[in-house]
Amino acid sequence: MRKQIKSTFNLSIFAGIFLMSFQLMAQNSSIVSGQDPNRRVITTAVPFLNFAPDSRHSGMGDAGVATSPDVFSAHWNAGKLAFIEDDMGVSLSYSPWLGRLVNDMSLSYLTFYRKIDNVSAWGFDLRYFNMGDIQLTDGRGNELGEFTPRDIAIGGTYSRKLSDKFSLGISGRFIHSNLSGNLSSASGTESRPGVSIGTDVGIYYNTEVLTGDRIGVWSWGMTITNIGPKITYNSADDLDFIPTNFRIGTAYLMNLNEYNSLTFTLDLNKLMVPSPPILQTDENGQLVTDPNTGDFIIERGRDPDRPLINAMFTSFVDAPDGFSEEMQEIMISFGAEYIYNQVFALRTGYFYENPNKGGRRYFTMGVGIKYKQLGFDFSYLVPQVQNHPLGETLRLSLAYTFPSK
Repeated sequence: MRKQIKSTFNLSIFAGIFLMSFQLMAQNSSIVSGQDPNRRVITTAVPFLNFAPDSRHSGMGDAGVATSPDVFSAHWNAGKLAFIEDDMGVSLSYSPWLGRLVNDMSLSYLTFYRKIDNVSAWGFDLRYFNMGDIQLTDGRGNELGEFTPRDIAIGGTYSRKLSDKFSLGISGRFIHSNLSGNLSSASGTESRPGVSIGTDVGIYYNTEVLTGDRIGVWSWGMTITNIGPKITYNSADDLDFIPTNFRIGTAYLMNLNEYNSLTFTLDLNKLMVPSPPILQTDENGQLVTDPNTGDFIIERGRDPDRPLINAMFTSFVDAPDGFSEEMQEIMISFGAEYIYNQVFALRTGYFYENPNKGGRRYFTMGVGIKYKQLGFDFSYLVPQVQNHPLGETLRLSLAYTFPSK
């Protein structure tokens, strides 16, 4: 599908065209979104970093910080990778994105891992978010050529067991976001690709638990992902946070018998990014600016323009409406996975986000088949809201593992 945009558009508006449809607007929108007294959505640049990339965990409501380790562990919890059983593995996932709106957007995810020894492993991952072809025009409608906005993140992971039950992992990645090439605005401001780096830190714990006469595995995990500097698309004075995220969760795997197992998992997520403040308006509803600085005047909340570390930790206490609003910023994911004979899997789950903070609410389902070392997984998303942009989102994953000698 062809989408058209004039070169006089501000870059933040350009990014919003693609992302606001599923309530994750990007670039410089936190101030404006703070004006709705009831609905204040936290927004960041490069939100694709937090999209569930694989079919297994997206089939369980986007929960995965404490599930059993697999080739996709680098995204969900770097700490899990040290507990993976097979010696080496590679996988590729693909998802058409916003298929209800466009037909040429997609998210791709490539991963590879290898065990170093019995207590450590390393991994590599590449994610690519293609936003489709765009016909660029100038202010008079003259065509300037086609362009394909795209986001890329390349990362590496190291994970190590600290005991028989506990592990620690760390990931680092390079982020490159090119939304408009060298498009310039009417004011003469020249855009450029946004560049940043991100770091993940994750811990993972699992232990066997005897329930009746059956042995199961209880696990929990915690991770902070995408810790990194702000990103800009034009000047050092116009910076946006990347989606630093805190995730904590638990899972319980119950072995029903020799061939059947059932896993239940629960994740809680919160963006460690400043909450949008409420800005002062006049009797006509227009934003009021400081006559000396020209900045908007904050009525309630905190100035979101804060240093990275300060912003991360104050993000738990900076919501304009206090504790009740902070609780609204927690996203909930829970799911279940049934596996028969390590060959066939059925999955389902649910994802919930408060309506005042984005309102994404959807059920998920998925299946998985494994033949020897080759695995195929499929998942499907069903929003609670009819005609939602995320409706009919599907993901396909293919993985191959090499068993330990």
